[in-house]
Amino acid sequence: MKYGIIALAAGFIIDLIVGDPRWLYHPVCLIGKLISFLEKRIRGVFPKTEKGELAGGILEVVLVCGLSGGVPLLVLSWLYCCCPWAGLLLETFWCYQLLATKSLKTESMKVYDRLKNGTIEEARYAVSMIVGRDTKDLTEEGVTKAAVETVAENTSDGIIAPMLYMAIGGVPLMFLYKGINTMDSMLGYKNDRYLYFGRCAAKLDDVVNYLPARISGWLMVAAAFLVGMDGKNAARIYRRDRRNHASPNSAQTEAVMAGALDVQLAGNAWYFGKLYEKPTIGDPIRPIEAEDIRRSNRLLYATAGLGLVTFVGLRLAAGIYFRML
Repeated sequence: MKYGIIALAAGFIIDLIVGDPRWLYHPVCLIGKLISFLEKRIRGVFPKTEKGELAGGILEVVLVCGLSGGVPLLVLSWLYCCCPWAGLLLETFWCYQLLATKSLKTESMKVYDRLKNGTIEEARYAVSMIVGRDTKDLTEEGVTKAAVETVAENTSDGIIAPMLYMAIGGVPLMFLYKGINTMDSMLGYKNDRYLYFGRCAAKLDDVVNYLPARISGWLMVAAAFLVGMDGKNAARIYRRDRRNHASPNSAQTEAVMAGALDVQLAGNAWYFGKLYEKPTIGDPIRPIEAEDIRRSNRLLYATAGLGLVTFVGLRLAAGIYFRML
């Protein structure tokens, strides 16, 4: 979109100020309802075989991608033609809604507050709202690690990746990314229900996050130096441990976070009552503590700010270059 870079900068600032108020309906909730609606109908049509599940999952991906990216594209194209200022306002509003900087901090700090001022049961409940693993038996260390890991991973998925796609193709591409990312979070499980039906969604999410995750990793390394954390160790652990995860992307920012904080993250975790053995990330130079949640959010904000400056700068430079051709 013509004014996409203005909408990106303005949307980012509004997100930092306002966050996600509970009374405001979120577009990702609408995408989630679309995914559930389509899954139910597609499963009723395709045979319950491996090939049928795979074909149904591919159709789900095609339909969700077409609608999540196509509808905003049509709406904004019409608005920009009829009333450019209305188009800019709507694109800014949607950009603000699709970024998660403040909400990620807010939700993770609820865990911090319960660790410092509440009970371990309350802390487990708070962290269960932002992670997919089983939390009922987590120790204080386990709760803290889960919160810090979530901040690290979602720095890419919830902030840098959406900003990158917004800078490239405006809010429609940002919506397309969120559609793919939401499908992965809802369908991308390796269990009996989604092993085949969710495979296409999971693989596509790996593809669209491949570059953003690595950009996020290096931005986070730079941010670690800026905020006075252990930038040298962040870079070292990133190079060493960035592949210590079943996903090709998840360990990218987790490795930087572990190195910057001088702690060890990841390791074995329980999901749906089953223990998954996973490698650790980082070195236990010191024990992890509740204050690391606050520190992780400092790194989150610094990385997000660097991302905005980088993408806006590159977009402006590209615009100047193409005008000179």
